[in-house]
Amino acid sequence: MTSPWQAAEPPIILASASVARISLLEAAGLTFEARAAAVDEAALKGSAHADGLSPADTAIALAELKAQRVARTRPEALVIGCDQLLVCGDIWFDKPANAAEARVQLQSLRGRRHTLVTAVVCWRGNGHIWHHVAQPNLTMRDLSDTFIDVYLAAEGDAVTTTVGAYRMEGLGAQLFDAITGEHAAILGLPLLPLLGFLRQHGVLMR
Repeated sequence: MTSPWQAAEPPIILASASVARISLLEAAGLTFEARAAAVDEAALKGSAHADGLSPADTAIALAELKAQRVARTRPEALVIGCDQLLVCGDIWFDKPANAAEARVQLQSLRGRRHTLVTAVVCWRGNGHIWHHVAQPNLTMRDLSDTFIDVYLAAEGDAVTTTVGAYRMEGLGAQLFDAITGEHAAILGLPLLPLLGFLRQHGVLMR
C-alpha cells in the first residue's frame, strides 16, 4: 500500500539490501521494494582508484551501476542506487573481511579525520535522471588498543558489514569526537536531497 504522500506510480525500488538504508526510507514513510544488485564493489573501486577517478565520481559510478542493474528488469520503476567510500588522506577503505582487518582499520583511522563520500543515484528505464553526493566528515577519537579490542568483541561480525568497521546507529558513536554532515548520509543514504528530488518530480507530495 502506497503512503498518503507518495504517488502510486512509479514504483520505487532501492537497489540495496542495506538494513540502514532500508530503515531510513521506511522511517521517512516511503513505500518501496528493496533488491540488492550484484556488483563487485571492491574490484570496481580498485580499478577506479588506479585510473585516477575521484572518490565522488567513483561513488556515483558504483551507485549508478547498481541502479542500472536493477532497472534492466524493472524499467517502469524509479530505482535508487547508493554507494559510499571512506577516504582518509589518500587511502580508500573497503569493508573489513574479518575482525583482524577491522582492528587495522580502526588503528589507521584513530585520531584522524576521514570523509564518507556518499552517492545516491536515481535511474528510470534506460536513463540516469538524478544524482547527489554528500561528503560528511568524521573525526575519530585517539582510541586505545584496549578500547578497540573491547569494541570489536562487543560488535562481533557486525564490524564486517560496514566500511571503517563502525555503525553510527550503534556502538560506533563511541568512536568519535566530532561529526559534520547529515546523519542519514553517514548511514549510507543522503536522505534529505533524495526526498527533495522526489518532491520536485511529483513522486512525493509537496
